[in-house]
Amino acid sequence: MATKITISALVNAPLEKVWDSWTKPEHITKWNFAIDTWQCPTASNDLKVGGKYIARMEAKDGSFGFDFEAIYDVVIEKHELTYTMTDGRKATTIFITTGNETSITTTFDAENENPVEMQQQGWQVILDNFKKYVESN
Repeated sequence: MATKITISALVNAPLEKVWDSWTKPEHITKWNFAIDTWQCPTASNDLKVGGKYIARMEAKDGSFGFDFEAIYDVVIEKHELTYTMTDGRKATTIFITTGNETSITTTFDAENENPVEMQQQGWQVILDNFKKYVESN
């Protein structure tokens, strides 16, 4: 059984704005990277059960890149997204709103190549980028 990792953030924005920024490709490309030397130049998101999510992650200098791909298992609009990544790992993101704040919690299966702490930090930085993007736009 895979190790589960959980990350979270409280975004100072209403759920509608958070959901759109999380799910629409024109927003995903603006926040979906862990460090400033990387980028997400393209993304596509077929937001339905069985639909595919693809985000291109690459170094800005072109030295390395990969496509992050997943298929949705659960899509409950403005509440839950669960997907299975190409390597079989799963991730679930839950959105809970209170007034003009939205809590985002993602729990995902760790992979076996990198330390759990590194994975947790990497995913958390991307979530923190998301928070910063939403709150500044």
